[in-house]
Amino acid sequence: MPFARRPLSPVRRRAAQALAVTGAAAVLLTGCGSSGTSGSSSSASSSAGSSPAGDAAGGGNGGKRTVKDATGKAVEVPAEPKRIVTLTQEDLDAVLALGVKPVGITNGQGLNEPPAYLKDKVQGVPVVGNLLQPVLDKVIAAKPDLILAGDMQDEQMLKQLREITPATLVTMAPTDDWKLAFKGIGNAVNKLDQANKVIGDYEAKAAKAGGELTKNKGAAVSIVRWNPTGPSWMEKKQFASGVALDMGLTRPAAQDKDGNAHSPALSLEKVSEIDGDWLFLSTLTDDGKSALKDVQSKPAYQELNAVKNNHVVTVDGSVWSTRGGPLAADVVIGDFGKALGGN
Repeated sequence: MPFARRPLSPVRRRAAQALAVTGAAAVLLTGCGSSGTSGSSSSASSSAGSSPAGDAAGGGNGGKRTVKDATGKAVEVPAEPKRIVTLTQEDLDAVLALGVKPVGITNGQGLNEPPAYLKDKVQGVPVVGNLLQPVLDKVIAAKPDLILAGDMQDEQMLKQLREITPATLVTMAPTDDWKLAFKGIGNAVNKLDQANKVIGDYEAKAAKAGGELTKNKGAAVSIVRWNPTGPSWMEKKQFASGVALDMGLTRPAAQDKDGNAHSPALSLEKVSEIDGDWLFLSTLTDDGKSALKDVQSKPAYQELNAVKNNHVVTVDGSVWSTRGGPLAADVVIGDFGKALGGN
C-alpha cells in the first residue's frame, strides 16, 4: 500500500475535510421497518432503495433497515446480516469484536495475508483481495448480503460492489476516529448496544492499565512509523496515539499536535522530533525495515535519549499504524503495558 494512504497525510487530510462533514456519526441514524434489536436508534430516514442486484447475493429474508453510511448515503441493509464481507482490517476487527465471523476478508495493511493479530480468528475465511482492492469475482463467490467498504473512495469500485449487493457501506470518513467508526459498524450489523459496551470496556481497561504503570505513569511516548524515506510521528488523534492518551500517557512536545494523520517523513537533521521518554517504532514494508536498520548506526539516531536509555520498543506496524479497532486497541494496551512495566 502507498505509505500516505492510511493514516492520512496532512495534505490529503486537509483536502478530505470538506468531504467529511457528515462523518460516520451519520451511520448512527437508522430507519425503521425492521424487527431490529440493539441497532435501532432513531425515527425513519429515507431509503436508499434496493436494486434487483441484491437478489443475487446470499443472506436471509428477515427484514430490512435503513442506515446512513460514513458519507451520509442512506443504505438499505438486512436487519440481521448473515454473510458479511469486510474490505479493510478495521472492518474485520470491528465485526470480530462484535462476535460476527465474516464470509470474506482482505489482507492486512502492507501484507499478503490477514493481520497476524486476527489470523487465528479467521481461519478458513476466504480472502477476496488486498486492502481496499477486492477481486470482484471472489466477492461474488462469497455471496455477501452486506459489504463493509472501510474508507474506500474509489467510486467506480463502489458502484461495482453495489451491483453485487446494494448493501455496501463506506464505514469510515477521512477524519473519523476508530470509536466513531466502530459504533457505525455496530449499527450497520444491528449491534449498536453491544458496540457501545465494547467501547466502555476498552476505556475502562485502558484507564486501569495506565494506572498500573507505576514509574512510567504519564510518560511521554513517541509513536513512529519508519518509512523508506524516513520516520513519521503520529498525531494525537491517530489510533495508537489515542490509546496512549486513554491510558494517561502523554506525547513529546514536538508530537503534541491534534489530528489523526502522521507528520511528513523527517530528514536525518530533524530526527530529534521522534525522541521521547520512550520510542515505539514500527515499519510496514521491507524497504522501511531496511531504512531503519541503516539509520540505527548513525550518530543522530544514537544520540536520541530514548535510544541512550534503552527505551526503544519495536511494535507491529500492521496494528499500530492502522486506523484501529477494539481488538487492535487491546494489542496496543498490551504492548504499552509490557514495555512500561504494567499488566
